[in-house]
Amino acid sequence: MTDQDFADYLAPGYVADDVPELSALAAARPVVGTFISLFRGTEAEVLLRLLVLREIGHDTDSPRWSPDALRRRFAYLDAVKLETVLKRLREHNLLSFGDDGHYHLSDPGRNAVAALGMLLRFDDTEDAELGFLTAQLAGLQATGSVNAEALGHLLSKLNDLTLHFEDAIASGSEFRIVESRQRLSANGKWLDRGTEILRQLLADPEAPFDVARIAQRIGLAQSRLARVDAAFQRALNKIETQRVTLGSSGISSSDVGLWLRRQNADTLLAMAQDAITDTADLRLLAGGHELLDRAEVALCDIERSQAQSVEMPPPDAAPAADRPEEEDLRLLTHFTGRLNTLREDAPLHDLIGGGGFHHAAYRMSLLAMLADASGTSEEGPVGEFLKIPMDVIFEDTLVDVGADEIARMTRGIVRPRTSNIND
Repeated sequence: MTDQDFADYLAPGYVADDVPELSALAAARPVVGTFISLFRGTEAEVLLRLLVLREIGHDTDSPRWSPDALRRRFAYLDAVKLETVLKRLREHNLLSFGDDGHYHLSDPGRNAVAALGMLLRFDDTEDAELGFLTAQLAGLQATGSVNAEALGHLLSKLNDLTLHFEDAIASGSEFRIVESRQRLSANGKWLDRGTEILRQLLADPEAPFDVARIAQRIGLAQSRLARVDAAFQRALNKIETQRVTLGSSGISSSDVGLWLRRQNADTLLAMAQDAITDTADLRLLAGGHELLDRAEVALCDIERSQAQSVEMPPPDAAPAADRPEEEDLRLLTHFTGRLNTLREDAPLHDLIGGGGFHHAAYRMSLLAMLADASGTSEEGPVGEFLKIPMDVIFEDTLVDVGADEIARMTRGIVRPRTSNIND
């Protein structure tokens, strides 16, 4: 297989080596070729090849078959068609013909039949894909060859199941919810088996990072699926409250819906012929009193809309302000001057007092801001306050005040810096 084989399928400027995923498949040509030769042709031809391969590999005690034995085993097949099938299987290395004149399965043929047999063994109620992926993962774990790709397939399937179940719940259909719940219950053993595999993977300290990461995501997906059953039950309980029973017959609306679902299209069409009209008779929808009430409401709405004025008021000039409003900083400037005259240590509660609780709280916040200020670049009254050479020291104890609406407060000292005293 060369780049020329892909020339018609790749975009201009690309070759097969530019697509790593395509190169990996091209490198597995023998395996891919096995399935191509097995499944190419009509459906009847494919089924006949699978039939012959499975029967040849079915007898474990005598895996080699003579041509006469095969003709007797497949006596129900046309002899010419049987020879054609055997010839194709032999030419494509699915069936081997030994020097002793006997047929037997080749290794690629046995692998293909085994993989197909794994899929055919699942029940109709089970999810064949989930069972196959879980069984495949268990086999890889047993041989110590679990990889991120196999885990990724299982994660994708679990996420797809979650979306399917959420759609069933959102639909509000009792039949879809019951069907989805049965599907979840049928796959319970595969979910449990997958949980066991994940526990062993995550408990392995030498597991590769990409394998452990996907295994954790699979665990989260399985946790969401475990909560779906409770969501199914809540949805069914809600539907139960809305179910209608037809008189005292014991037949509910769900029974009627189930019976209708079992009927074919012709039966439903015959039932609906005289039950559905193309146009509704408006006289059946409203009587004279109802029409009069509606007309009165509509007339009142028309009169009300005409009476309302829709004109905009005339424009008016906005009043001009003499000067922009300024923040009242008189208390700040007064407190700044008071601190500038301080030459020795002063108790904190003495400095903030005066004017009641609100003024004291404001001075307390200013001193706390002064204690945290370092290299400030503020301008104006606030900048002048923060540049005062003063240290504010807060202690861990409380002091009784009993004045200016303050009972107790944090003990502290306001201390002028040495450079300021010397000046």
